[in-house]
Amino acid sequence: MKKEIVTPLTKELKIKDFKMKYDSSLQIGGKSFSSRLMVGTGKYTSSEVMIESLSNTEAEIVTVAVRRIQNNQNGENLLEKIDWGKFWMLPNTAGCTNSDEAVRIAILGRELAKLSGQEENNFVKLEVIPDKKYLLPDPIETLKAAEILIKKDFIVLPYINADPILAIKLEEIGCSTVMPLGSPIGSGQGLLNLSNISIIIENSNIPVIIDAGIGVPSEASQAMELGADGVLINSAIALAKNPLKMAKAMNYGVKAGRDAFLAGRIEKQKLASASSPDKNISIK
Repeated sequence: MKKEIVTPLTKELKIKDFKMKYDSSLQIGGKSFSSRLMVGTGKYTSSEVMIESLSNTEAEIVTVAVRRIQNNQNGENLLEKIDWGKFWMLPNTAGCTNSDEAVRIAILGRELAKLSGQEENNFVKLEVIPDKKYLLPDPIETLKAAEILIKKDFIVLPYINADPILAIKLEEIGCSTVMPLGSPIGSGQGLLNLSNISIIIENSNIPVIIDAGIGVPSEASQAMELGADGVLINSAIALAKNPLKMAKAMNYGVKAGRDAFLAGRIEKQKLASASSPDKNISIK
């Protein structure tokens, strides 16, 4: 095979092609988002802390559990607390254990989005979780529910294990993203399966959003450095000792990781390489 000759011009063209492919806004279901950080609304100590934390993240997509939207832990109605002119609602099917439940709750979620003023919102974060101990998603029921919801014109964002084969199948049937977990929901264990997550990112032609398990900004940054298109974070912000500061930190972490991915890290080497030149040194 003929070896490719790399010139300054071809290198510049490759950089331009890379930027055209990656250095743009996040595109999901025909909508464009400048922020690559999605945030949840559960587990906050008060609605005031939640609202200010959401603002500090600079996120545009906010996910809400449909089954809890009118009866959250503080007995408040999220539809009334959140400015849905500022945030795009991502209803989720949390609490569903099979595809039938998930489809029913997704339809309810779409109606709630319309009530919030987002008439064209067909987004749904699909969660099907029968496992009560580790809260791991059911791949078979998730795929089944996704097929049904796509036929009903939903923009489906499925929450899955870091399973590259399932990710491909979900893309093939028309899902708008895949959302592999970094580690179990709320565990704060970070990214435990980097190899599979990397494979999903490499093979995917739709956005890959890392969802669940991120505990600190460095882990959010790590996900973005791998080439993920975004992350979704809830517990790490809501349960932090200072949610307002953690919200800002997560925002910075996502932005830094994305910039690092676009910049391109140096190649790892076995030997050291001096940062100062050791040739043509003159000493007077």
